[in-house]
Amino acid sequence: MAKEDGYRAVEGWIWHENVQPFLALLARYAGYDFDDTDWQAVKLGLEATDDEHLDRWYSYPLVGSDHRVEVHLANAVEGNEVSVRVVGASDPELRLRADTLMAAFATSSTP
Repeated sequence: MAKEDGYRAVEGWIWHENVQPFLALLARYAGYDFDDTDWQAVKLGLEATDDEHLDRWYSYPLVGSDHRVEVHLANAVEGNEVSVRVVGASDPELRLRADTLMAAFATSSTP
């Protein structure tokens, strides 16, 4: 984990096909209703990303009733993985949930 904006960032990777359910669940924990419009924005923004270049990551805010986090995403070069960084989670429980979601979505595909 790294420090950013005074809070520890949660970092890892997930399979590309798990990006939408990852964001939907993380948003729910933040108190944000992640809908199809959000997903279309993320899907489009993720297309031109490259996890080997920090200036080519895509960021999406999840501003909910309970928490505000910024999710940074980037496709792995020549892979099916997406690097993920969740920043701004001041609540230890939310950081743990983000970390657990990443671990789960890195080990299995959605059905």
